Amino acid sequence: MNDHDPGHDDDLPEGGVDGYADEGDLPEGEGAVASPEEATEDAVIAHVLDAIRGADTPDVVPVGSTVAGFAEFLAVEAVLDKRWPETVMEPSLDRIAALVDALGEPQRGYPVVHITGTNGKTSVARMVDALLSEIGLRTGRYTSPHLQRATERINLDNRPVPAERYVSVYREVEPFVELVDAKRGEGEPALSKFEVLTAMAFAAFADAPVEAAVVEVGLGGRWDATNVVDGTVAVITPIGLDHAEFLGNDILGIAREKAGIIKPGSIAVLATQERDVAAVLLERAVEVGAQVAREGAEFGVREREIAVGGQRLELQGLSGRYDDIFLPLHGEHQASNAAIALAAAEALIGAGPAQPLDADAVRAAFASVRTPGRLERMRSEPGTPTVLIDAAHNPHGARALAASLLSEFRFTRLVGIIGVMRDKDARGLLTELEPALHEIVVTAADTARAMNPDELAALAVEVFGAERVSVEPLLARAIEQGVELAEEGGDSGVGVVVTGSVVTAGQARALYGKEPE
Repeated sequence: MNDHDPGHDDDLPEGGVDGYADEGDLPEGEGAVASPEEATEDAVIAHVLDAIRGADTPDVVPVGSTVAGFAEFLAVEAVLDKRWPETVMEPSLDRIAALVDALGEPQRGYPVVHITGTNGKTSVARMVDALLSEIGLRTGRYTSPHLQRATERINLDNRPVPAERYVSVYREVEPFVELVDAKRGEGEPALSKFEVLTAMAFAAFADAPVEAAVVEVGLGGRWDATNVVDGTVAVITPIGLDHAEFLGNDILGIAREKAGIIKPGSIAVLATQERDVAAVLLERAVEVGAQVAREGAEFGVREREIAVGGQRLELQGLSGRYDDIFLPLHGEHQASNAAIALAAAEALIGAGPAQPLDADAVRAAFASVRTPGRLERMRSEPGTPTVLIDAAHNPHGARALAASLLSEFRFTRLVGIIGVMRDKDARGLLTELEPALHEIVVTAADTARAMNPDELAALAVEVFGAERVSVEPLLARAIEQGVELAEEGGDSGVGVVVTGSVVTAGQARALYGKEPE
């Protein structure tokens, strides 16, 4: 099973406690925390309490949390970080199945929209959650990776759980985790962090209780820890190449892995795919007797118009047309994501031509959608460069980002700040971004998985040319340099986009003082 923390989808911060040095959530000096291997939970709590109480910045602790509660949250993250390496994948669901069985199968207490694909999963998940919430259902949402804080992964009522609730859920499942670990055979690994987090989410949803859950796959599908659910609806967003070290370079093989979330009797909501990929997905649906709804056939985007702050859409759903929808997100890919999300929500509640969703509720839901780290504005003030962040971390995502920048923004000068993980297709990502950027500053996120800036710069020079590439290893300084370079283009129509990985986008977001969402 996948024992990644689907930060693998890009990249969770490594080392430290929940990567807080990466997050910018702790005061200076927090890096002195003992490594997860050395630190006891009590020691971490004591150290964090001392650091927070001695900090010059009282806003280190999230709104709604106490100092002690947040310290305990960070300590729990340190304990979880001791678990099986998050970049390891094993084709087995045995451990997570044993854990949820010990917990009483909490994932069977509510219908689930299960989402996989290469890009767009989190955006679709947020949209489905918004739709289900707006029509009156109590929802749970489990997504990964997080941008800034692990609490972002587990959502109730369309909001991340507080740090204290995250801790209490961990305490509830902890005895069962220890039980499963104790029963493992000699040489077999303990439960991974991602498996524990997945069980925590399922338990939190059952405790709430929720009326529907939206669950995003971490990596692949068939062997992902989330695949102990039997999704009422299986959503597969566009499939491309990513995670080659786990899934290989055979896109049809990747499609077969992702098709594993389509369960008997479910409804498969399929995004537009390459012909051969679509055939693999349809074959799986036929094999297990699942119904199928395809983008471009049963549902899709009928009209799309760029608007101030986003786009205006007319969508064809499974139950009819929905017009005058404002989506406060940029890019044709987000319009497609909206159509997919609408079909998934309709499929879950059984909406059809005779009983469509309330059109006003659909409009309100889409108008409320927030997708942090997806072409998100950090700064947009007259006379200064606009600063955007985007979590694109593979060529497919970079292509969508570049297309959006070229079609929806009118930058006369756009500088890219690019930090990539070393296990990603950096050349492919740079190649896709090149047409949209005038020049770039190569940098590195504060994580052990980051590609060395000099290595990345060497690739960038081959793609952009030496005159368009600068290097600044520290992200904060790279952003400053990017702003200065953009300002050379004048007072208006200039911008900066920070991209290349989820961690890079998340750390940039923290630098701009944004709270996790």
